[in-house]
Amino acid sequence: MIFLNRKEELERLDGLTQGPNAGLAVLYGRRRVGKTRLLLQWVKKRKGAYWVADQSAEQLQRRYFAASLSRVLPDFDAVEYPDWQSLLTRLTREVRRVGWRGPLVIDELPYLVAACPTLPSVLQRWIDHEAKEAGLIVALAGSSQRMMQGLVLDRAAPLFGRAQEVFEVFPLAPEFLSSAFPTAGVARLVEAFAAWGGVPRYWELAQAVEEESISDQIDRLVLDPLGPLHQEPDRLLLEETPPAIELRPILDVIGAGVHRVSEIAGRIGKPATSMARPLERLRSLSLIHREIPFAESEKKSRRALYRIADPFLRLWFRVVAPHRSDLASLPRRSRGTILQNYWGGLLSEAWEQLCRHQLPRRVIPSLGDEAWGSAGRWWHGNLPEWDVVAGALTGKRLLLGEAKWSKRPFDKKSLLKLARELKDRPTPQLPRPWRNPEIIRALFVPDIKGNLSSIEAVKIVRGADLGITRKK
Repeated sequence: MIFLNRKEELERLDGLTQGPNAGLAVLYGRRRVGKTRLLLQWVKKRKGAYWVADQSAEQLQRRYFAASLSRVLPDFDAVEYPDWQSLLTRLTREVRRVGWRGPLVIDELPYLVAACPTLPSVLQRWIDHEAKEAGLIVALAGSSQRMMQGLVLDRAAPLFGRAQEVFEVFPLAPEFLSSAFPTAGVARLVEAFAAWGGVPRYWELAQAVEEESISDQIDRLVLDPLGPLHQEPDRLLLEETPPAIELRPILDVIGAGVHRVSEIAGRIGKPATSMARPLERLRSLSLIHREIPFAESEKKSRRALYRIADPFLRLWFRVVAPHRSDLASLPRRSRGTILQNYWGGLLSEAWEQLCRHQLPRRVIPSLGDEAWGSAGRWWHGNLPEWDVVAGALTGKRLLLGEAKWSKRPFDKKSLLKLARELKDRPTPQLPRPWRNPEIIRALFVPDIKGNLSSIEAVKIVRGADLGITRKK
C-alpha cells in the first residue's frame, strides 16, 4: 500500500534539532497502526538506520543490532560487544569519525528492556552525554504502550524529560480511505471504515481482495477460521509487554453491548470497585474509550459508558467472539448470514463515529465557515438522544445532529420526513456555557439525490462534506 498521510508526524520528526533535549524522539501506538512504516519512510528520506528488536537473548540482540548498524558503519559487527554500554560507546566513536548524525531508529524497545531491565538507565546516560555531544538523532519506538509510556512519561523513569518529541501514532483519518480505495463510492467507503477502521494493515489486506464486496472481504479475512484476522484481538493482547490477555473477558462483555461499569463487573463476576485499573489499561492500549454525554465533566460524570474504540474490533467482538464454534464449522454462505444479522447496526455505529470524528476537522459548506469543537453524543434517561453534538469555538452556536445511515442516497421525500422529526425533537438541557446558544440542527447522511444544503430549516451534511468521497 502507498504511504498515506503522516505529514504532521514526519514534520515533527524532521524538526528534531540540537538543544537541551535534542536528538531524541519517542513514538508509541497500538500494533498494526503504521509506526514501522512511518519510521522506515523517515529513515529512507534522511538516510538513517532502522533496527527492530525481537525477543531473542540479550547477547543475540546486540549482535543483530550491530549487524544492522554495519550498513551505515562498515565492520561495526566485526566484534562482539559484552554489554550495551560498550556497544553504544563504540557507536558514538564511529558516528563522530564518519560525521553521521542519523537518524538511528530502535523499534520495539520493550523487547530489549524485557531482556535487559537496566537498559533504560544505560540509554539515559548515553543520550545525556555521548549521543548529545555527537549530535546523533535517535528515535525509540514500541507497540507495548504501557511500557513505552512508563519509560518516558513516568517521572521516576530514567528517560523522563529526555525526549524532544513524544507522541502516539494514531489510526489514519477516515478521509484517507479514498486514497487506499480510489474506485470506491461514498457508501463503500463507509462500509470499509465499519470493517477496517483506520488501521493501515487492515486496509492493505482488504486491498488485496478489493474486487470483492466488503461482506466477502470480511468473510475471507475475519470470519473464516483460516483468515489472517480471525484471531487478531488475542494477538494484540498477547503481544503486549507484559501480555494483557487477562483483559479479554472485559472486551468480550463490552463488545456484546454492556457499557456501564457496574454491569461490566457483574458480567465477569468482579466487584465494580476493582474495575478502574483494568479499564484504564484498556484505554491506554486504545482498545476502548470512555464516553460521557456532551458537556459533562470528565471527572464528575456518573453516566460514563465504555465502548470498543476501533470499528474493526467492534465488528470482531460483535460477530466473531460469540460465534467462534459456528464459524469453525459452517460454510461460507452461513457465515455471511451471521454477519448480516449485525452488519446494519455496525454500519450505523460506524457512520455516527465517522461524523463525530470528522466534523471538527472540516469546513462544512452547509454550516457556513463555523469552526466546531470536539463532537460527542448526548443522552439522559428516557429523553431523545442526539448522535452528534458540538459547540462552535466562538461559543455562540450549538450543533445538534442526527446521523442516518443508508447505502442508497436519500431522496427529498425521506429527507423531509427526517427533518420534520428533527425539528420537533426537544433540545437537551446542557450546563453552562451551552444554555442559550443559537441552535443549529443538522442531518448527517452519506449521500443525497440532488444538491440540497438544508430542508425545513435543518442543515444537510453529506459524506462528501466530511471528506468521505470518491477520489478524483
